[in-house]
Amino acid sequence: MSGVGSSGGTYRIEVVREGTEIIARDILDSLPEWFGRPESLDEYVAATTRLPTLVAYSENGKAAGFLSLEKHTSVAAEIHVIGVARDQRGRGCGRKLIEQAETMLRAEGIRWFTVKTLAASHPDPHYAETRLFYEASGFEPLEVFSDLWGEDTPCLMMMRPID
Repeated sequence: MSGVGSSGGTYRIEVVREGTEIIARDILDSLPEWFGRPESLDEYVAATTRLPTLVAYSENGKAAGFLSLEKHTSVAAEIHVIGVARDQRGRGCGRKLIEQAETMLRAEGIRWFTVKTLAASHPDPHYAETRLFYEASGFEPLEVFSDLWGEDTPCLMMMRPID
């Protein structure tokens, strides 16, 4: 795929089929505020080997971020996991990954794009930042599932239409 511009530079985004677990682990290990539970981190890393995974590369060729997609039905897909390297946060990498994923999904006839994150009823400030990112990317809160991830981790499902 071609490069896409951002305020922090240009990212080359590709669907990657091999080596995703190394990329994902490197990025997620550096973000313990979001991925500090080892069992969850291991599941996210493993998922990149079975799900379609987009990788954004910075101008120097280093992996800047990744996004794995899970298709649930013929019309709906979810961001299973997204991670952006700490030094690339706030530079448009995550937004570009979402835009490229949406382009791919639109071509496949997918009409709804969803993501799950920690609900606002949990006081974690890092996930407050995550929710703001998703809202800025066009996702809207749909429903809170108080027991999907356990009593102490209320799950917020967000969605956006794919136009």
